[in-house]
Amino acid sequence: MSRFAKLADRPKEATEPRAIAVEVVNSSAPPPSRIGRKAISGYFSPEMSLALHTCARRNGVSLQALMAEAFDDVLRKYGESPIGP
Repeated sequence: MSRFAKLADRPKEATEPRAIAVEVVNSSAPPPSRIGRKAISGYFSPEMSLALHTCARRNGVSLQALMAEAFDDVLRKYGESPIGP
């Protein structure tokens, strides 16, 4: 007789279904911080990514703020009016 033989003969305990909490996220509503804004992205080398993140960290600004400053500098370089964050 196997050591699991007694388990097969045992009646299964009646259990009630458990309610599972699920948070429904409405993907059509952006967070308030993104309302009225557009995403701009690009693919860069890992070295560029590290350099930008390090620069932002050292200067106590977010990567987004650092990128906005860089974009404003590019706009000035080409004779356009800077927009800001």
